[in-house]
Amino acid sequence: MHTSEHKTPLIRLAKREQMNPATQWIIRIVAILLALVVGGLVIAISGSNPIAGYKTIIVGSLGKTSAFRQTVKNFIPLLGTALAIAPCFKMRFWNIGAEGQITAGAMCATFFALHCAESLPKVPLLLVMFVAGAIGGGIWALIPAFFKAKWGTNETLFTLMMNYIIIGFVKYLQGGPWEKMPRGSQQIAQFDSNACLPKVGGVYCGWIIVLILVFLMFWYMKYTKQGYEIAVVGESENTARYAGMNVPFIIMRTMFISGAISGVVGFMLASGANNTLYDGVAAGVGFTAITVAWLAQLNPFAMVGISAILAILEKGADSLQTEMQVPASISDIITGVLLFFMLGCEFFINYRLIFAGSGKKQENKKEVGA
Repeated sequence: MHTSEHKTPLIRLAKREQMNPATQWIIRIVAILLALVVGGLVIAISGSNPIAGYKTIIVGSLGKTSAFRQTVKNFIPLLGTALAIAPCFKMRFWNIGAEGQITAGAMCATFFALHCAESLPKVPLLLVMFVAGAIGGGIWALIPAFFKAKWGTNETLFTLMMNYIIIGFVKYLQGGPWEKMPRGSQQIAQFDSNACLPKVGGVYCGWIIVLILVFLMFWYMKYTKQGYEIAVVGESENTARYAGMNVPFIIMRTMFISGAISGVVGFMLASGANNTLYDGVAAGVGFTAITVAWLAQLNPFAMVGISAILAILEKGADSLQTEMQVPASISDIITGVLLFFMLGCEFFINYRLIFAGSGKKQENKKEVGA
């Protein structure tokens, strides 16, 4: 009869106890410095000077008024979408559909921009477009939330597939009912001036809206009853039910709010950034915002800084490509390296590696001490 010995894994993961905040920030700073070193190596391999490359990124994104304004335009939808998905993620509802919810909101706002621009003054029209965007995004998010609450469907796949449906419908509108003349242009007409958001500081006023949303989301998540319910459902649905909470309703309500904020982002992109609608209006921001939300640990104020860093990198990468003739892929690699190190440092802040034999050594030390 053969007996099999239990083998201890070579490396195990264990959840850390609460780490000292100062130590956490040291780890984060070291991670960023390492990311800059690795990114510099990538620039050097491409045949350029790393220091000159980083200087080009900073100057290209912040050095000129026009560049700074473009960086702010990149910053607005990224922060807005990260704020939108934060309540869902706090509830552990994995909303991967912000891209589609942005598109749905932009589409609903565009309907009124195209059909009511001549009959409504500027302010009422923009308010109607704002509300339409919020309702459109909210309803699009409510669909997978209803199925999750009613039948326990997989929200990750459901919300992801919803993206492609709404983007496909906007493509139909581009080449069909909303296509501008002449036929075959596959484009929707530019909005009239009274359907466009006004500019403040040279950039459309969406930056004011998202900064207000930062404070509102912080207050909502931390100090309201609904924020408390979201946190309890995220910790344990059974506990929430035991406490008398209507879990299905909380799921649907939270997803509607999340979709509504994403829809407002879509309205701002259509009315402020692009002054029209097209199928790529979200431009991938719905997926990038997931990284922002996780890196910020769902803290709205931390999202401001992380969104700003990514917006600077996005605009600076364009300058790196045009001014130093660095391939676009190199710019993407530098951004990816930074995100990789930032996500990696959060992993080591929350978990520790235990190597085989280290546990026995700790026990031996305790016995010697005794």
